[in-house]
Amino acid sequence: MAGVHPKKSLGQHFLKDRETARKVAYSLKGKGCDSVLEIGPGTGVLTEYLLERNFPDFRVIEIDNESVHYLRKKFPDLEHIIRGDFLRMDMENYIGGNVCIAGNFPYNISSQILFRVLDYRDRVMEVCGMFQKEVAERICSPPGSRVYGILSVLLQAYYHTEYLFTVPSGLFVPPPKVNSGVIRLIRSHENEPEAEETLFRQVVKAAFNQRRKKLRNSMRSAFVLRNEDCPLFDLRPEQLTVGMFSDLAEWIEGNREYMQE
Repeated sequence: MAGVHPKKSLGQHFLKDRETARKVAYSLKGKGCDSVLEIGPGTGVLTEYLLERNFPDFRVIEIDNESVHYLRKKFPDLEHIIRGDFLRMDMENYIGGNVCIAGNFPYNISSQILFRVLDYRDRVMEVCGMFQKEVAERICSPPGSRVYGILSVLLQAYYHTEYLFTVPSGLFVPPPKVNSGVIRLIRSHENEPEAEETLFRQVVKAAFNQRRKKLRNSMRSAFVLRNEDCPLFDLRPEQLTVGMFSDLAEWIEGNREYMQE
């Protein structure tokens, strides 16, 4: 079994180019972290170079039993292989302290992984890895961009985002239909919203769910408001910075009506 690749399933495309894997692994800064966690190592091409960096506490989490068996044979010195689903993982039970995350993230759950990262943002100091190029560009896009959206705002509220480089589809097995993009997220408090978190997320999602409409229309649809005098209401969502979304959420909080039960 040691020489047999695990099945290529679960929506994941495995990187076969070693130099690209090395470049990704060495793009992880690893500063301020007690542990490094690789999500979905698959055949271990990225794992090899992460191990090479000798992080004090390196762990991987893999959902596929066949891949777990393969990794144990390939990396007998890798002490921490977690058999499980990152989306359901209670990090408190598996990893102590602050965490840096790396990976070639499965396209079909990459957004869910990032929302999970947001849930643990006080512990996840860095995320570095590959996403579908379109998703990677969206995450790092500035206000005014046509791809600026929910993920852009929510991640940029808590992380400094940086698009590093593009990986052609031909470097994967099986080759996806689109290219990948490697990005790095570093925890930052610079843009952290002052608005209450749940309301902030609701406002951002409501705005981009009707992204072609002005905010007056989308906020009116999502909330019962006492008035519509907000100076931001004549703008469209892609025009707002993270700080402006925080201001909008605070305005909504002060001017919304709560339905009587």
